[in-house]
Amino acid sequence: MTDFLISLYPWTKALHIISVIAWMAGLFYLPRLFVYHVEQADKDQLPSIFEVMERRLLRAIMNPAMIATWVFGLFLVFTPGLVNWSSIWPWTKAAGVLGMTWFHHWLGRRRKDLMNGTNTVSARRYRMMNELPTLLMVVIVFSVVIRF
Repeated sequence: MTDFLISLYPWTKALHIISVIAWMAGLFYLPRLFVYHVEQADKDQLPSIFEVMERRLLRAIMNPAMIATWVFGLFLVFTPGLVNWSSIWPWTKAAGVLGMTWFHHWLGRRRKDLMNGTNTVSARRYRMMNELPTLLMVVIVFSVVIRF
């Protein structure tokens, strides 16, 4: 099994990067859609357009990209010789990825609130939360590239 993972390493790494890019695009865009949705909530037809966009982004792009990111990331973790578990970087990266996953699920819950008309989050708070994936991305990228 380990020889198999080693031989697939370039493919696994490439697919992991592609998955991360797709997931990050959604994590950046969905909170922005929520801002527009909340700001236009009093208009008649606009919220339903936002609901379609939000649902499709989450279900068709973000969910598969998150799953692929985790799958290919775990393949990389189990590839022999890639991770030195006595270093700090794998743990900071793992914390960042868990934070991203929490944020993804938080967005999913907020989408349901918007669809049910029970949203209590302001447009300003969505704008502030939109910065979280950027901060987590910085932690993850520095962890992997610098490997402290």
